[in-house]
Amino acid sequence: MNKQVPLLFLNVIIIATCGLIYELLAATVSSYVLGDSVTQFSLVIGIYLSAMGVGSWLSGYLDKDLAKRFVEIELAVAVIGGFSAPLLFLTFASLSYFNLILYGTVFVIGALVGLEIPLLMRILKDELDFKKLVARVLALDYAGALVASLLFPIFLVPKLGLIRTSLLFGLLNAGVGIWGTWLLENLIKKRELTILRIKGFIVVILLLVALIKADSLTTLAEDALFADNIIYAKSSSYQRIVVTKGKTGYSLFLNGNLQFNSFDEYRYHEALVHPAFAAHDGQPKRILVLGGGDGLAVREILKYPSIESVTLVDLDPLMTQISKSVPALGELNKNSLNDARVSVVNNDAFVWLDANNAEPFDIAIIDFPDPNNFALGKLYTTRFYNLLKKKLKPDSAIVIQTTSPLFARKSFWCIMKTLEASGFHVKPFNTTVPSFGIWGYALAKLEPFEAPQKPSENIELKFLNENSFASMFEFSADTNLPKDEEIEINRLDNQALVRYYESEWRRFE
Repeated sequence: MNKQVPLLFLNVIIIATCGLIYELLAATVSSYVLGDSVTQFSLVIGIYLSAMGVGSWLSGYLDKDLAKRFVEIELAVAVIGGFSAPLLFLTFASLSYFNLILYGTVFVIGALVGLEIPLLMRILKDELDFKKLVARVLALDYAGALVASLLFPIFLVPKLGLIRTSLLFGLLNAGVGIWGTWLLENLIKKRELTILRIKGFIVVILLLVALIKADSLTTLAEDALFADNIIYAKSSSYQRIVVTKGKTGYSLFLNGNLQFNSFDEYRYHEALVHPAFAAHDGQPKRILVLGGGDGLAVREILKYPSIESVTLVDLDPLMTQISKSVPALGELNKNSLNDARVSVVNNDAFVWLDANNAEPFDIAIIDFPDPNNFALGKLYTTRFYNLLKKKLKPDSAIVIQTTSPLFARKSFWCIMKTLEASGFHVKPFNTTVPSFGIWGYALAKLEPFEAPQKPSENIELKFLNENSFASMFEFSADTNLPKDEEIEINRLDNQALVRYYESEWRRFE
């Protein structure tokens, strides 16, 4: 078997790559459908690693027909891992015990992968001395993990999507299983060899059919997740973007989370933009928008005749181009991102603020998604706000969307305290957006100021007037700052906001 040894070592890399891909798929699907990404990733990774330990332990009870067992396990991983993503998407919408399916699938895949490597080492033990065998197998195992961790976010998810990725790596596992029947044919009885190959080709056919029908599977899965008809769905390197059309209008979802509904988005965006202009003492000319790649905040900003330039910084180019893909959204934002005064920068806002030396802005509008993971949580930290200060004039005004003070009360006030700790004077406010409920914002300046009582004059508004504008700065008892609890400041090294956010929104899952 000496000639086959290098090929069997290649199998180690493939096994490790596939195993980690399945783990990442389960974690991504769970965070997509459940939202609670930090907890879900942690649980999936923990269960997967512990299951690998269980699989390694169980391998000690296999004494006979090791080559046959290895091929059978490889085919089992191909089926369970390959169909894991479509299974999880489809069961989420139809079964109340989704978490049991999720963690059970992760555990089974982890246990099977944990069985494979020890069996392969035992098959190879007569070909190499123990020291070299362990060193090479473990080195290749970790190399496979590196391959998976690079491929998954850079190529697989944005180019293939979750379901195609799942099925493709199932095919890869099945291929390894069939290949193993030739590499290890001297260790497997002829009759069993034939049966294994037949099983392997059946698995390949099933996975190939599913791969060909991947679009139908994706549509079926997402139709079950969304109440309205999906008219656009695409994965970028950063997120899954879905647009639906229903009786109330168009809705935009990022990773399954509603961003706006065209029926009432004007209430959200008027509240987001116009208080900053009302709080600014002069004629604002240079505006910074962080997030807001849908162009709806920019639409409101361009209502002011003094505007000379708007710089919009949004990470995802697919998001800032969505108006071209969905013309109805271009009509909704009045093609604001095509205005000659608007410059679109596709970059991480944190990185852009740290590196950019642009002239200070008069107003900054910050419209990031809610802080449901550490990558987003960093955009609500003292470090981020200190970077933002350097891009502002002494009299500049900013507004930040800050989640719901009713549903996520601690999260909301954590952002206020973090802004104050960063040197801002803050006036929190809130309004009602039917699609979201009561929603919160922060109006802040570097100098002390009074909360504005009315919007700027001669600006066309559908929602705000003097009465509704002034009332936004009033808080009810159940949304006001909790007096009996200490609220932490959100910093890069503690990410307190993400912890608050997860614990508060988890109550409504």
